[in-house]
Amino acid sequence: MPNSTRRRAKRKPDKPRPDFPLFAHSNGQWCKKICGALHYFGTWGDPQGALNKYLDEKEALRDGRTPRTKRDGLTVRALVNRFLTTKRAMVDADELTARTFRDYHTNCARIVSVFGKDRLVDDLAADDFERMRTVLAKTMGPEARKVEIQRTKTVFKYAYDAALIDRPVRYGPGFKAPTKRVLMKAKRQNGSRMFEATELRMMLDAALPHIKAMILLGINCGFGNSDISTLPKAALDLDHGWVDHPRQKTGTERRCPLWPETVAALKEAIANRPTPKDSADDGLTFITIQGNQWVRLQGNGWNDAVTIMCRELLAKLGLKRPGRNFYALRHTFRTIADETLDQPAINLIMGHTDTTMAGVYRERISDTRLQAVVDHVRLWLFNSTESK
Repeated sequence: MPNSTRRRAKRKPDKPRPDFPLFAHSNGQWCKKICGALHYFGTWGDPQGALNKYLDEKEALRDGRTPRTKRDGLTVRALVNRFLTTKRAMVDADELTARTFRDYHTNCARIVSVFGKDRLVDDLAADDFERMRTVLAKTMGPEARKVEIQRTKTVFKYAYDAALIDRPVRYGPGFKAPTKRVLMKAKRQNGSRMFEATELRMMLDAALPHIKAMILLGINCGFGNSDISTLPKAALDLDHGWVDHPRQKTGTERRCPLWPETVAALKEAIANRPTPKDSADDGLTFITIQGNQWVRLQGNGWNDAVTIMCRELLAKLGLKRPGRNFYALRHTFRTIADETLDQPAINLIMGHTDTTMAGVYRERISDTRLQAVVDHVRLWLFNSTESK
């Protein structure tokens, strides 16, 4: 071919600056190899435009997603801010517990982390929610994933109910709670979530005074971690041996007789309680040695010193097993208390809501019935001869 008819190839331009992340491709566009594939972001003549397109799309491309067109609409950040503002107002109106609000706050932080704060809500698709489920599976068991998936759906349902978006979010077939089969399998693998009487006596003998008081509340009244952390001294009647402390999780009424051993341990724990850092916590029964609440929100997660304390004690005694932690005391109380066959009394002690028709008509439960339940558990704990 004569030289006069040959097309002279254009000389590739140099990068606008040394740290420019794209390279000039021979097809006349700025290019970047991501996840093994070449992607093009604009012509040589507009390097800034190509860079802006790359910055907008790189996160989706690295995640294996198809970049969506950027347009106006409700962003993930705007949604979670609106949602949390509404829930905060419910807390202020005493319609939602602080604990539930904190759980929603943690969930919203995770939503932003996974989807990105500037993603449009109506741009989210099944592949996005499948990716979130994968993220949850890396750090959570089936039960925790079930709860977190439901919380996430609650946030996006709020967007539609509040008319922030025109159509409900479609999560796709993959963003579902684990099946009953998966939940039952996990429960079998985790083992029994209860302690035997001999093991509990070992724990009580080895525990420091304030820890002993917590353990006794767990097995005497079915208290969980948050119940311990939020227990006000005003809820205790140590002269007569009673505690009235609604569940923080649901606000359900709860009343329980205290064993003599529990009263004695509480008196010692209160007498030696550290000074709280925050004067607002001065009315609490238990304060950590650092002056904090035992369960508190820190950053985007929970700092649960009750769980840490129990884990260390169980490890020290050689009692650490899958599925056994401080909350297993609540499982243990329920298991043994059920032998009394007085479910309404047990529900009141544990703060469980009775949704049956009988529960609708029942106006009160006598203290005698409550006393009979805790006396049965106490007899099992201190008079049991199993494994002796």
